[in-house]
Amino acid sequence: MDKLVIEGGKPLSGTIVIQGAKNAALPILAASMLVEGTVIIDHVPKLRDIEVMLDILRELGCRAEHNGQTVVLDTSALHSVHIPEELMRQMRSSIFLMGPLLSRFGEVQLYQPGGCAIGERKIDIHLRGLKALGAEIEEFGNRMVCRTEGLKGTDIHLDFPSVGATENLMMAAVLAEGTTRISNAAREPEIQDLQHFLNQMGAKVMGAGTDTITIEGVESLVPCRYKVIPDRIVTGTVMVAAAATGGQVTLQNTNPDHLISLIHVLRRSGVQVAVDGDIIKVGCPGRPGAVERIVTAPYPAFPTDLQSQVMVLLALSDGISVMKETIFEGRFKHVDELSRMGADIRVDYNSAVIRGVRRLYGATVEATDLRAGAALVIAGLAAKGKTVVENVHHIDRGYDQIEEMFRQLGARITRFAAVSNNQVISG
Repeated sequence: MDKLVIEGGKPLSGTIVIQGAKNAALPILAASMLVEGTVIIDHVPKLRDIEVMLDILRELGCRAEHNGQTVVLDTSALHSVHIPEELMRQMRSSIFLMGPLLSRFGEVQLYQPGGCAIGERKIDIHLRGLKALGAEIEEFGNRMVCRTEGLKGTDIHLDFPSVGATENLMMAAVLAEGTTRISNAAREPEIQDLQHFLNQMGAKVMGAGTDTITIEGVESLVPCRYKVIPDRIVTGTVMVAAAATGGQVTLQNTNPDHLISLIHVLRRSGVQVAVDGDIIKVGCPGRPGAVERIVTAPYPAFPTDLQSQVMVLLALSDGISVMKETIFEGRFKHVDELSRMGADIRVDYNSAVIRGVRRLYGATVEATDLRAGAALVIAGLAAKGKTVVENVHHIDRGYDQIEEMFRQLGARITRFAAVSNNQVISG
């Protein structure tokens, strides 16, 4: 497994351009299966999750190329509706193909998806919604077979505003007969981006960004070219890293409207945040202050995907902060690793009490999931001495060469790739 070696204690400085959003690109790639022809998607980052999704599409018969930040898909040769189990287990977002394949071909065979081990993430909401649209679903252990003789629009209420279920049902409903209304829908910016993409192909989707989405079914769609929105979680990660290291960073190609809750938290902590169009400037010349209480919740509240990163900043703050996690019960695994570095954090069920310390110290730590790994990189950048972050493959799922990203800002960070006979090579 690759590892990152970080010599910390140096404030980040400089300018960086933010990558496209992984969590927007993945459902858009899946939605491309709704149409026959060539679809071009721009601003798609080079990530492990993206490559797994493209491998799945190739297995289904789609021709897929990823050159630079552009993906070209030719879906005209798509012939299979069986998603390989091995690939599904590598990435939870493979579940997004359920709606498009069922809608276009009337059948899909798949398995329980994989992904980060951050808690229970059932797909029951997806299945209930598809059944309401007219799908018949049979389960054979870990394998599922979904069939329909034609999906029909209906009213669907989600028990929880699941992002994945909202997107899956949007994609399934665009070619369904009649009108579909999804209430208690998730409101994330990535859902709005999916709506824009579907509508550019000729769909009739309204309401994304609110709790009610309406889809009027159409007979067919047409191929298009589309640009993915900036990644708000990568943006937030760099913002927090700048603050935690006492740096001064300018971020370009951002959407500040997608980060209002984070900006609010940073400013409460005394971090300087200036916004000008798609540019965000972050500076933290002194020690950050504690933030009394932060609660993760569905958008537009504070995002669970930034909880671990912000915890690093709070671990260095002056005072006591409380972080409450309401989305995933397994998302405090980074706490033990931060404690190795000198953080003073106590977890009680779904809340973490963080007593700020003046300094973190380098240590060998393990990335247990994508966002926990990003938090450990931030901690390493801020810490005194050398930090080694292991299991970097988790981080590669969401950050396009995170070491290169931070090196642009002056960080002393190197990737070491494992090779045979226990040797390593740097990169």
